[in-house]
Amino acid sequence: MSGFLVGWLAAIPAYAAPLLLAALGLILSERAGVLNLSAEGVMAIGAMTAAAVVLSGIAPTLGVLAGVAAGAGLSLVFAIVVVVFRGDQTLAGLTTVAVGIGLAGVLGRNFVQKPFPGIERFGADAAPATNAFERFFLQQDPLILVALVLVVAVWWFLERTRAGLQLRAVGEDPGTADVAGVDVQMVRIAAVVAGGALCGLSGAYLSVAASHVWVEGMIAGRGWIAVALVIFARWDARRALLGALIFGAAEALGPRLQAVGAPVPTYLMMMLPYGLTLIVLVLSSLIGRRGTDEPAALGSIYLRQDKS
Repeated sequence: MSGFLVGWLAAIPAYAAPLLLAALGLILSERAGVLNLSAEGVMAIGAMTAAAVVLSGIAPTLGVLAGVAAGAGLSLVFAIVVVVFRGDQTLAGLTTVAVGIGLAGVLGRNFVQKPFPGIERFGADAAPATNAFERFFLQQDPLILVALVLVVAVWWFLERTRAGLQLRAVGEDPGTADVAGVDVQMVRIAAVVAGGALCGLSGAYLSVAASHVWVEGMIAGRGWIAVALVIFARWDARRALLGALIFGAAEALGPRLQAVGAPVPTYLMMMLPYGLTLIVLVLSSLIGRRGTDEPAALGSIYLRQDKS
């Protein structure tokens, strides 16, 4: 039993990291008042781009950075549509999902199911673990540490910096922020692009660190789970970490039970994280669509002449 527990706990961070990174990106975007449903598509283009770059013979680290750039680029298009041209944020987000998945499928056609050397775990070249702590640590990879650092960085930026205060002001009352001299459009665009970069990093993690291969559909709804995770976390980076660990634990449980031969329905375990997502959304709806932590201007279209 202890071996199963250690193995399960050791697997959780790898399942939680992509959810956490995507959620942090959505938090940045939505704290600036832009409703962002594009994570699934942005993660897909990030995963494909990172894999394609590594398969071309470039170092995995640079592949990850390429995935980050791809996610930021697609999100820039989304930001221009919703911020500059004031498009409907829900429709634009869903369209970006379709575009991202479609582009990843078309551009990544030649890279499907081709294994490549990715970012290795700490224990790849280490001696066998002698205790539970070593077994846990050696199962992790450098990007998990990056994700933990980003939790602190995003929280610190939003809560302790002037730029973060301006971003939150834009998400709460863009009219007042505009009067105070904040460029509402630029802040929102920057927040969406930065959030897209984190979603691209999330996708790159899945292909370059978690699986070392690119296949169509590998995002598998994780972008939508990240959307639910943001609601669960009430737009707070620290609570997003807790939520990601919970969702990651649910996703990691199935493979561990199968590994020890437990007689559990495979498909039931596969649907566990998605069922948890539905529960989170239903509970959030019962509590009320607009909680005290939700940005007051989330999803609103701001016109400069509107001061109310």
